[in-house]
Amino acid sequence: MKIIKNETLIKRNAKIGQWTSLGALLVLGGGMYLSFTQPELFTYSLVALLLGFTLTQVGMYMGNKFGRSPRPDEKLDAGLKGLQNDFVMYHYTTPASHLLVGPAGVWVVMPYHQRGQVEFKKNRWRMRGGGFLQNYMRIFGQEGLGRPDLEIENEIRTLKKHLLKHMDESEIPEIHALMVFTNDDVVVDAEGSPVSVMKLKQLKDFVRQKAKEKKLPAETLSRLKTVLE
Repeated sequence: MKIIKNETLIKRNAKIGQWTSLGALLVLGGGMYLSFTQPELFTYSLVALLLGFTLTQVGMYMGNKFGRSPRPDEKLDAGLKGLQNDFVMYHYTTPASHLLVGPAGVWVVMPYHQRGQVEFKKNRWRMRGGGFLQNYMRIFGQEGLGRPDLEIENEIRTLKKHLLKHMDESEIPEIHALMVFTNDDVVVDAEGSPVSVMKLKQLKDFVRQKAKEKKLPAETLSRLKTVLE
């Protein structure tokens, strides 16, 4: 499998995460200092604490995604290691953050690092169970799932818009979506999910099976690679 990734963007965002986290500590420290030494400036200390909390969230998000190894892209590469050379994995070089193109078709891959119990119910993704520490991390450690349905819809839409600039609509194959949970400590109940959902260890076998079921024509695959690269 060929891997193409935007190393410049990864390094830049990792640095942004580091500096944002450092800035958050300084702002939080300043807010705490004001609250204890100058109570009359309570409004300013409150603003500093709120700003510091926001910066902390941004720093943790950027750190989890770009700074802490193994990063999501590295986990996906490891999970797909061994695929034939016809497959190409694109990280941060296309409108979709993680895009797999090969005989199995075109797949927007959405990695999630959450642990615990995850379920799809009433057309929404939710996290269930867990003790105080786990619930605390969901709020303060970017452990929430967010809205995967909206993220997937947006990535597919922007990718198709990009392809339409270089290809006729009739040439563009169906764009699929795939949710991959990279943490082994997760229990997923995805019954009724409109997209394929699995753990990282299941990913490679799933892709190989899809390639056997309906292989993407070589001409279409070649055209896609030319456009994306």
